[in-house]
Amino acid sequence: MGKKAIEIANLDVEKLIQMLNEALAEEWLAYYQYWIGARMMEGPMRSEIEPELLVHANEELAHAELLVDRIIQLGGTPVLNPDKWVELARCQYEEPNDPYVEVILEQNLKGERCAIERYEEIANYTNGKDHVTYQMATNILNDELEHEHDIEDWMVDINRLKDDIKKIRL
Repeated sequence: MGKKAIEIANLDVEKLIQMLNEALAEEWLAYYQYWIGARMMEGPMRSEIEPELLVHANEELAHAELLVDRIIQLGGTPVLNPDKWVELARCQYEEPNDPYVEVILEQNLKGERCAIERYEEIANYTNGKDHVTYQMATNILNDELEHEHDIEDWMVDINRLKDDIKKIRL
């Protein structure tokens, strides 16, 4: 961290680095959950949802890159061992054992809601104290809110499709 950055940062940098490493672990798990879930997914609207989940996966990977860069800028070391990801993560990875599209979406929705809490926490911690991290956290938070909205929309669409199919059968 540069001298001026240290001078204007009014927070515990070690605590912040820990928070960012926890978020980094969660981003890697979210990336894989989206990526593998998209490939394993079966059911209605799969062909429409799969490419969008892969976009979400790439956005999670981009978040990981931002976090690594910021951790290094703050003088910290990013988590180096993937074995630590599950240990550090508050947002849990859920194996796509049931590949049904609604199950995959529900797993991703839980992850997004957890990520929203994480980035709100980082934004609140850095607001007015570390402008660079605050801006990064709010930008990522915006992406996570958009992901949550996308998933909720897909779930509504699937339920409407199922309702339409029931009406046709009657």
